[in-house]
Amino acid sequence: MNLKVGDVISFERTFTEEDVELFTKVSWDEGTHHVTPDEQGRLVIQGLLTATLPTKIGGEQNVLARTMNFEFLRPVFTGDTIICNVTIDVFEKQENNRTSIKASFMCMNQNGKEVLTGSFAGVIL
Repeated sequence: MNLKVGDVISFERTFTEEDVELFTKVSWDEGTHHVTPDEQGRLVIQGLLTATLPTKIGGEQNVLARTMNFEFLRPVFTGDTIICNVTIDVFEKQENNRTSIKASFMCMNQNGKEVLTGSFAGVIL
């Protein structure tokens, strides 16, 4: 994909109990809310698991991140479908045959509520 400033890339994912269990093993984030279902039978997704949505998009573009900023606005639960929209804010060729990139993102749940916003910057190798 040939990116340019203003492009928006989207990705959607529905989180499952298996996702939370696997991420718990890898991250060791074993907070009670991640391992004990609430009164509706849902687990709270780890914030950094939710943050894999914008990092997945960066990975598809071969971005080597230098900075990442996240603002977690509300919890995400198992069964929630989250759509992540990443907007390219800066896309500049550099002399060293790399491309500098800065992007902002917003993730919303299936009810249209923002759950995560932030930005990342780095280079494309």
